[in-house]
Amino acid sequence: MNLHIRVFTIGALAKAAGVSTPTIRYYEEIGLLPPAPRTAGGQRTYDDEDLGRLTFIKQCRDFGFGIDQVRVLLELSISTNRDCVETRDIAQTHLDEVRQKLAELRVLERRLESFVTRCDIACAGGPGQDCVIFKDMAAPAKGSCCG
Repeated sequence: MNLHIRVFTIGALAKAAGVSTPTIRYYEEIGLLPPAPRTAGGQRTYDDEDLGRLTFIKQCRDFGFGIDQVRVLLELSISTNRDCVETRDIAQTHLDEVRQKLAELRVLERRLESFVTRCDIACAGGPGQDCVIFKDMAAPAKGSCCG
């Protein structure tokens, strides 16, 4: 049986995983990736296991998980004695945070849309200093309390 182990340079690993080489160095520095073995010439070398781990980290980051969450998820991904409910709970907490941010973005969208509409109706084409958007942005948001 012929076993062929792929070996990656840091540049090849970066390209395969879709990250930058400084990102790989950073992940090694903070312990998300184990330190890479080095050739006699000092060049880092990586294998398919490193590629899988780096791809997993990238996916976690793409989903917006923080470094500490990624660290826990990596631990859970190799644990034989921890319940997958921990993973689900981390994902659920993050999902709740994403939904909250989406709600905030929808409010922001409505306010910006209102600014643009009011400008189109009231002052578009007039002097910039007279734009209603400036007045609207300087006014307290509706529904906010004056304290």
